[in-house]
Amino acid sequence: MVTKVEPNPANLEKAALLIIDVQQGLFEKNTPIFQAERLIQNIHSLVEKAHSAKAPVVYIQHNDDKYLVKGSNSWQLHPELRPEPQDWQVYKEHGNAFEKTNLGELLTSRQIGKVIIAGLVTHGCVKNTSLGALEEGYQVILVGDTHSSYSKDAAALISKWNHDLAEKRVVVKKAGEVSF
Repeated sequence: MVTKVEPNPANLEKAALLIIDVQQGLFEKNTPIFQAERLIQNIHSLVEKAHSAKAPVVYIQHNDDKYLVKGSNSWQLHPELRPEPQDWQVYKEHGNAFEKTNLGELLTSRQIGKVIIAGLVTHGCVKNTSLGALEEGYQVILVGDTHSSYSKDAAALISKWNHDLAEKRVVVKKAGEVSF
């Protein structure tokens, strides 16, 4: 449940793009990432828009002891994602990318008041980071056609969480509707 209702004092006109857990190992599961090609294309589109607007792009990578062991091939970003030198990288061990990371400090250092979220997996880290950003007082835009899962129920999960998060004050937009 979202308890904090105070808006973040940072500038709501300043946005950062958070790309969550688009890591090689998640594309190697027995059930493939739902609409993986579209996901990667939409992420590229968002990254281009963010770079053109000089908005920060944050690549977030999950670490665990089983599938996404830090430094392993499966932990690496998807090979089609190529962070640029100005992009930020955040490493996390929890579903919420704000929990026990420096993400909040990075955003505060640039007076960011709005986060635009894309990535994997819908019902896990995407959902938890969206809710965590709300708790921190950020305006949250979830890119509804730019998050996915390797679940056989991925289409239903995407629809459910786009709806449920919208009811909690998350703005859901398509990639083509997002501007920085």
